[in-house]
Amino acid sequence: MPILDIHLLLFIAPALLLGLVAQVMVKSAYATSRRIPAAMSGYAAARRLLDSAGLRHVDIEQTPGQLTDHYDPRSKVLRLSGDVYHGRSVAAVGIAAHEAGHAIQDATNYAPLVIRNAAVPAASFGSNAGMILMFLGLAFAALRPLMLVGIVLFGCVVFFQLVNLPVEFNASARAKRQLAGLGIVPDHDMRYVNRVLNAAALTYVAATLQAILTLLYYVLRYSSRRD
Repeated sequence: MPILDIHLLLFIAPALLLGLVAQVMVKSAYATSRRIPAAMSGYAAARRLLDSAGLRHVDIEQTPGQLTDHYDPRSKVLRLSGDVYHGRSVAAVGIAAHEAGHAIQDATNYAPLVIRNAAVPAASFGSNAGMILMFLGLAFAALRPLMLVGIVLFGCVVFFQLVNLPVEFNASARAKRQLAGLGIVPDHDMRYVNRVLNAAALTYVAATLQAILTLLYYVLRYSSRRD
């Protein structure tokens, strides 16, 4: 948030608390799963999942940082952090498989992913511009019309977050099925994969809840001023 609003912080406190809990769960699940050995590295697991889906043209690169793993749909490249790329743990394999799931979504034109990718520019602009305009419209009566514009712009962020949920859940579901189906992770170790991916999913739920509550807060403030 570019501008501090104590009332807004109190209003979205449940989402912030959920986000903190999710972060703790992610770190805990990741730390535990890193200690469980896997039969192959994160790179090898991702490569196998991609090849099994006929995506041999999708490259896999190492990217700096920790938990910076992502799939780039524009360049058709799956980028894995060093710990995941080289790691031979259930955590590394699970995260790599999740990102490979996004590549498979892209190849099959998974509708929510197509919509999410199209919504990225509007959501990026609406995130900052919308917050600034909503705050200015709330703070200064003469600028109240800007508040409505900000609400509309920030609505793009909420839309993006809502569409993002099925994208992330589906990628995790694909990862779990493929890891088990290809025998990359034995059944007795799949619970660790589930912990990592389920904790990560909770962070997306928290982000979506925060966006919804933020929008609701300004809608209520705008409505009360009209009355």
